[in-house]
Amino acid sequence: MKYRKLGNSGLKVSEIGLGSWLTYGTAVEKDQSAACIHKAYELGINFFDTANAYNKGAAEVVLGEALKEYSRSSYVLATKVYFSMGKGPNDRGLSRKHIIEQCDASLKRLGVDYIDLYQCHRYDTETPLEETLRALDDLVSQGKVLYTGVSEWSAAQITDAVHIAKEKNLRPLVSNQPIYNMLVRYIEKEVLPVCEREGLGQVVFSPLAQGILTGKYKPGQPIPSSSRAANDRTNSVINSYLNDDVLSHVQKLENIAQNLGVKLSQLALAWVLKHPGVSSAIIGASRPEQVEENVKALEIEIPQPVLDEIALVLAEINGFVPNW
Repeated sequence: MKYRKLGNSGLKVSEIGLGSWLTYGTAVEKDQSAACIHKAYELGINFFDTANAYNKGAAEVVLGEALKEYSRSSYVLATKVYFSMGKGPNDRGLSRKHIIEQCDASLKRLGVDYIDLYQCHRYDTETPLEETLRALDDLVSQGKVLYTGVSEWSAAQITDAVHIAKEKNLRPLVSNQPIYNMLVRYIEKEVLPVCEREGLGQVVFSPLAQGILTGKYKPGQPIPSSSRAANDRTNSVINSYLNDDVLSHVQKLENIAQNLGVKLSQLALAWVLKHPGVSSAIIGASRPEQVEENVKALEIEIPQPVLDEIALVLAEINGFVPNW
């Protein structure tokens, strides 16, 4: 395993992280979830990501129980706050009340004394940004949280947060968690440059585009019955990728991977990790073998001619070439 600093902080996270969205506490049985988590830890993955909203806290419970057998100092535990956790008017968002209450609730579900990285799951337009940042800063002062970050914030929102933190002498955000993969690259235009300038590392989710970049889905062919796309509990996001135009371009990428002698999933992860602003790529796994296969991406060196070939395919998909 290889490790990178999380933004400008001193915290080091594994280049491959393990997430729990749409998997643990949801579509994957408890024992199988634990097997994936244990395999990840054995392979050197130290960054584990979840959120209170993942199946109303069930993912946090599964992750916390699986990690109990390991030294708390040996892994980096990340969770999030924002989405609704109840029916009351204060049961969602980034108000001081919701943040403080949900941090305590997450600590109980995870079974730990502190959270390494506490992230704002989305931006809250109804709460003053200073209120949110002060609540996060207070959690750090209390020792309940070590570092703070955001997820899917725009470049302007991140810039505002950085300026307020500096002006009010609050602890800085250290990370952003956006979606980023070969098919979805919006962060390259504004978010990545701002984060690199202000010292936020990217812990990107869905680097395999919900499994599309494994090559298992073929244009003009039926969806595999055992795949996530065939499961109505987990396919809402995947469906947006399932059209023949996207899949035909994915087929071109798979041909490039085959010529390089690697799996498409490994090439896709290696490509994401080529960007210097990315600290970790968060994978999802329903089987331990998937974790093993994905970690092998760290052994791949992509030659410049291959990067250029990939860039041409991505330009056809996204309308612009990578700017790094």
